[in-house]
Amino acid sequence: MNSVLVGAQWGDEGKGKIVDFLTQDVDVVVRCQGGDNAGHTVEVNNEKFVLHLIPSGILWPDKICLLGSGMVIDPVSLVEEIKNIEKKGIEIRNRLFISETAHMVFPYHRIIDELLEKKRGKSRIGTTRKGIGPAYADKVSRTGLRILDLLDRKCFLEKLQGLIEEKNRYIQYLGGEPLFWKEIAEAYLKAAEEISSMVVNTAVWLYEALSLGKDILFESAQGTFLDIDFGTYPFVTSSNTTAGGAITGSGLPPHKIDRVIGCMKAYTTRVGEGPFPVENSELSDMLHASGREFGSTTGRARRCGWFDGVLARYASLINGFNEVAVTNLDGLDSVAKIPVCVSYELKGKILNYPPNSVQQLAECTPIYEELPGWLEPTGGIRSFKKLPKAAQNYLNKLGMLARAPVRIVSVGASRDQTFFVD
Repeated sequence: MNSVLVGAQWGDEGKGKIVDFLTQDVDVVVRCQGGDNAGHTVEVNNEKFVLHLIPSGILWPDKICLLGSGMVIDPVSLVEEIKNIEKKGIEIRNRLFISETAHMVFPYHRIIDELLEKKRGKSRIGTTRKGIGPAYADKVSRTGLRILDLLDRKCFLEKLQGLIEEKNRYIQYLGGEPLFWKEIAEAYLKAAEEISSMVVNTAVWLYEALSLGKDILFESAQGTFLDIDFGTYPFVTSSNTTAGGAITGSGLPPHKIDRVIGCMKAYTTRVGEGPFPVENSELSDMLHASGREFGSTTGRARRCGWFDGVLARYASLINGFNEVAVTNLDGLDSVAKIPVCVSYELKGKILNYPPNSVQQLAECTPIYEELPGWLEPTGGIRSFKKLPKAAQNYLNKLGMLARAPVRIVSVGASRDQTFFVD
């Protein structure tokens, strides 16, 4: 079976943990879009792994992982991540493959990202400043460099020198300092020596894997409402984070997808700027005080709110969820009464789907239904039937709002704190 796992909110839904859980039943895990702006956290045998580029499936010793053509990759950061994982005793180099047509992120992308964000002032987007947006901008404007360019030394040096001369003019216009192209070239060519044996045509690789009957899991980064087309624009990322992005970012034919799984927290979080109708300061304070909800990429405290059924309903419509995975259920163990947003009110009208205008979304008032909490720890439970009845009812309500049954539940950070719903 070929499955796509998609974030149903604004990212940080716990997709890395769910990918790690699902990997036991597949042969290949594919990351389709984004770059090292993502941060997937997995805890295995009391050891914490934070992955930014490499799929979480790499933590299983017999699984193959691919970085797809829809990604933007900093080869230097990738090599650093590989070495950090290898230091923990995990062999990677014959199990990781990289699309030759994936675009690269360079230092000038990060500098431009940071300078533009500063220039926006109060209108800032809240980017991770990893250079992802500028890298995708180069891709779309057909001036970017791809992984395959890195493997042709002469071609790479010629293109890079010209690009950096051009980017330096823009950086100086924005008030930054120019870069030295030779230093960058040296670092990237050194990284090329480390990864050259991993570079493949991933579309052909996937076709051959399908021909052999391999089961493939496609891992989306970020979340539905950070999608460049369907998210809360302009407070979004620069790639397609929805199920469709798994197709365009990998080369897999659409009819080969058997299942789409929506991943969502038992509540809602958001990092950065943008409207957030269900945001709640008391819930944020409670979760932050318990050490939860700090970004694994930026370290920023996440904004927190109650579960938003309006977003879940729309995410299911866009992605076509067959089933849902709910994470962080244990985060609500101490809440006596849990509000769940079932619709919005905007200027006297009831909305079942979010408006595309961020100005209108910011004016929406959430309409809540209140469900009883369970007020007992769930972290040690490994079966849906053994959950408190109130927790079961809560999960069933979330599935109803997302228009897909809850099939996976996570009640903690460790790998063994996740289970299927029978």
